[in-house]
Amino acid sequence: MPKLTNEERDDFLALPKIIMNIATVDKTGAPLVTPIWFVHEEGRIWFTPRQHSEWLKNIRHDNRIALSADEAPVPYRKVVVRGKANIDFEVGNDDAWRDRYRRIASRYIDEWNEYVDGTDDQPRALCSVVLKDADVRTWRMPIDDEPYQGIWAKRYWTEDAKVKNEAPELFGDTSD
Repeated sequence: MPKLTNEERDDFLALPKIIMNIATVDKTGAPLVTPIWFVHEEGRIWFTPRQHSEWLKNIRHDNRIALSADEAPVPYRKVVVRGKANIDFEVGNDDAWRDRYRRIASRYIDEWNEYVDGTDDQPRALCSVVLKDADVRTWRMPIDDEPYQGIWAKRYWTEDAKVKNEAPELFGDTSD
């Protein structure tokens, strides 16, 4: 599949109501995937776990995470991020970053200001992933007159695939 340019990626992440999924692991190594609200600003993905959320507990234990966001309509854009979550503000410091939380909430609900004011007694942490320090992968379906061979990376084709030699590389080395 064709990669998104950084501008296309940023435009996609700026769309309202795009849900991101965060994957964390607990102390036993069991995975947990949670849908979250986010905002992409200043080269980071920002998100706000609640004080008692399992995934905040997991980030404290092991800050390696994966994030994914996608869309259902064509061109089926996708962004996958593997990196480390920073806890930029600990639980209880919500007033220091409440404006960012308002920007996050405004992407998802019309009554965002009332929502934030109505839940400001429920402490949250503010976390982020710096995209330049993470493994960021993007792709979309071919559009218009782009060849369909680009739907899959070469590594996915069997040896006898008709279009294997015509498929573009997806993420550099596709030998695995």
